[in-house]
Amino acid sequence: MSRVRVHNFSISIDGFATGEGQSLDAPFGHAGTRLHEWFFPTRTFQQMLGKPDGSTGVDDAIAGTWDVGIGAEIMGRNKFGPQRGPWENDDWNGWWGPNPPFHTPVFVLTHHPRPSVEMEGGTTFHFIDATPQEALRQAREAAGDLDVRIGGGPTTIRDFLVEDLIDHLHIAVVPIVLGRGERLWDGLEGLEKRFQAESVTTPSGVTHMTFTRP
Repeated sequence: MSRVRVHNFSISIDGFATGEGQSLDAPFGHAGTRLHEWFFPTRTFQQMLGKPDGSTGVDDAIAGTWDVGIGAEIMGRNKFGPQRGPWENDDWNGWWGPNPPFHTPVFVLTHHPRPSVEMEGGTTFHFIDATPQEALRQAREAAGDLDVRIGGGPTTIRDFLVEDLIDHLHIAVVPIVLGRGERLWDGLEGLEKRFQAESVTTPSGVTHMTFTRP
């Protein structure tokens, strides 16, 4: 059976995966870009922007595995956009422009389903009101023999961890203190008992932690 994976998910050293006050102009609230500044110089990120250069160190080697063997993604509505409640309109198609970096079917978890949106480059957003198990069933059907990525945000990843549905979890612990926002680890006491854990700290100051199901 295909695996369920999380990659390049950044949190602060006090456990916050996003800051307080998410908005259209501030996708990560008061955290700004600080959680992801380790990622921006990498070749992996630069290639997402269509640029040929970028750093090739350990950060890039780890970051670059994010799309290898992935056939579908599941994300929470908060990752897709800043709107809450019923959709005001269907004009908003995500933060990523006309050609999002996913290039697979993407299942957006929402209590307010809307018609699917087909984007450039092979990304199609499907908006579903589903439990983690049902969302995973649909994503696996779309992915075929490939793996499913859980893209975030923290609430979505936590929900899948609570249901013990994740096989590989890569967390980038960034040396900043946010103090407020949305935490990842709440309610997950004893999580480490399910996985084999490894970690490496890179020159950027980030500690990459991987939790892999034995």
